Amino acid sequence: LVLAYPLAMILRNRGIGQGSFIVFIFILPMWMNFLLRTLAWQTLLEKNGVINSILSFFHLPGISIINTPGAIILGMVYNFLPFMVLPIYNVLIKIDRDVINAARDLGANSVQTFLKVTLPLTTPGIVSGITMVFIPALTTFVISDLLGGSKILLIGNVIEQEFKQTNNWNAGSALSTLVITGVSIAAVILIFLRPLLIFFGATDTVMPYATDYVSIIAIGLPFFTLSVGGNHLIRADRSPTYSMTCTLTGAVINTILDPLFIFGFKWGIKGGAWATVIGQIVSAFLVLLYFTKFRKMYLDRKMLKPQIHHLKAITSLGMASCINQIAIAAVQIVMNNILRYYGSISVYGSDIPIACVGIVSKVNMVFLAICIGIAQGAQPIWGFNYGARKFDRVRQTYKYSATACTIIAVIFFLCFQFFPHQIVGMFGGGSDLYFKFAENYLRIFMLLTFANGIQPMSAGFFTSIGKAGLGIIMSLTRQVIFLLPLVVIFPKFMGIDGVMYAGPIADAAAFVLAVVFARRELSQMKNE
Repeated sequence: LVLAYPLAMILRNRGIGQGSFIVFIFILPMWMNFLLRTLAWQTLLEKNGVINSILSFFHLPGISIINTPGAIILGMVYNFLPFMVLPIYNVLIKIDRDVINAARDLGANSVQTFLKVTLPLTTPGIVSGITMVFIPALTTFVISDLLGGSKILLIGNVIEQEFKQTNNWNAGSALSTLVITGVSIAAVILIFLRPLLIFFGATDTVMPYATDYVSIIAIGLPFFTLSVGGNHLIRADRSPTYSMTCTLTGAVINTILDPLFIFGFKWGIKGGAWATVIGQIVSAFLVLLYFTKFRKMYLDRKMLKPQIHHLKAITSLGMASCINQIAIAAVQIVMNNILRYYGSISVYGSDIPIACVGIVSKVNMVFLAICIGIAQGAQPIWGFNYGARKFDRVRQTYKYSATACTIIAVIFFLCFQFFPHQIVGMFGGGSDLYFKFAENYLRIFMLLTFANGIQPMSAGFFTSIGKAGLGIIMSLTRQVIFLLPLVVIFPKFMGIDGVMYAGPIADAAAFVLAVVFARRELSQMKNE
């Protein structure tokens, strides 16, 4: 204000209009980006900068102003002075000169005229200028970072650090918890391997292969949890390309090593397991490399200590997806045991139904992964616009996501119905009885695939807008609320075929429920 007011008075007294060349030159720097203006001053003031180069040319001593309070003050004055000058200047040029002359005719001297007439009339401009300068000056952190070398903290720097650290405590807790969870699960599996395999429905024929495979896969679980969860954090850190690279690198290595280990080295199923573990280790290494070398977020070692209140926040957002995965596993356990029992009293035996259901589950996971990926991509858009109360964008994004999921679902439906033999054949050969059951199961169990994309996408939608309860309900509908009871009840009346027909009925019920809840939520947004 001390600098701006005299400058505005000088411009006004010289009769310079708003459209004059001098005012244009005065406001021209404001057209340039704030960061670029500050970087320009850094170039001027640094030790080997322009000013010291000129002084050195004339054999004059250099100045050391960069990374000092003086440099910060200079940068703030330069950047914010126009925001104070222009409001005062705009008010000054609107003051009728006859008012000033009248005050002088009544005997007021220059000081009295200024204090009694000019200053009161320019109060709106002063207030406007203070408002325009105070908030940016209070919250700026770029100037102190660039011109102060991050050695001198302004209020904006404190706010920035507090914001970053508060949010990144969640990331630190998540990273350490991922590793702890992976190690814990691996230990439980290795200690209770055989009882767990029996519980999951492994038959005597499958048991030796399952033991070999799972005992090796368990070793890679800590790396798997770190790579999967870490990639979500990398995407949240604004590096989706790196996240995709981590995932693809592990997948490509797994794909290359599988035939090499299984057929080349003749390791059999153990080779497939080791190929998977190596791919997981590489992906986990890339995740660790990102957080040590390339991360954008602020992350300190002390943040890696899991904190209960941070884990509660993480759990509230991830509970829907977690429950959905647990539900899928629970249904798979129940189905394996039912297939083992009812298969043993059918012409197919126990092994054919379990093998075929495993294949169909893998194919279905590919389809669901695409739909879940669409939902995850839309979640930031849903969440941001819902918080900003831009409900039209939320509704439009839901519409686009639902359309994309439905198109994908229809494509998979057509493939399941017209090419079941080819799809099953991709996983290896078998007897005629094997292909007969596999094709029937794929066609019947996945009969309503064209409607299956809405349910997982809606679960992500409700979670992203802060309605985790509805998200959890959506996650539970198909697997737990509908499919699990039907899988238990139908085989009592229909034998092993009951498992097949339980799928489309559960899909239909889950689809209807998702549409009802989603339409209700979107209608409420439209009314608001």
